[in-house]
Amino acid sequence: MQIKATEAGLVRVFAIDLPPETIREFTDPKQPDIAAIRDALGAEALSPDHVDLLRVEDLGELGLDGYLVDGLGVAEDDLTPDDRARLRALKGYVLVLPSRAFGGTAQTLAPRTPLRWIGTFAEPAAQSDFTPLKSAAAQGTTTGGKPPSDAAMSGRVAAIALLVMFLLVGLVVWIAA
Repeated sequence: MQIKATEAGLVRVFAIDLPPETIREFTDPKQPDIAAIRDALGAEALSPDHVDLLRVEDLGELGLDGYLVDGLGVAEDDLTPDDRARLRALKGYVLVLPSRAFGGTAQTLAPRTPLRWIGTFAEPAAQSDFTPLKSAAAQGTTTGGKPPSDAAMSGRVAAIALLVMFLLVGLVVWIAA
């Protein structure tokens, strides 16, 4: 499994095939042993803040498919009926890894026992809308606007003349000192 450094918007799901009595030997859901998970994934880097270790039964009626859609923003259309059935059939613990779990590090995963890859699911892509805005406040001009008035130009000339005079007075005071 190739992970690109720029990857975003994907969520990988792995089943953890261990009997309930030995799951704590692999990792504790309250304090995941990132080294054990990283080794089982064959990963180079893994961010502990983005590793979700879940007991499927704890998700209740929401189920793992609901958790992916409602909790992690996976696109509803990305889960086929077969995916939903496969996710609903899982028991025990699962490892859920969004793209940010890899910390922007390009790497190749080679999952091994007790991990079993279930699927990779995508968040919906952002939709761009180029419909023109109808509000009068959204209307503007693409020209340079109207030219400055004579009064504005006179004010700018006066400000520059004052600045030059100030610099000349400063220069005279500095030479005299």
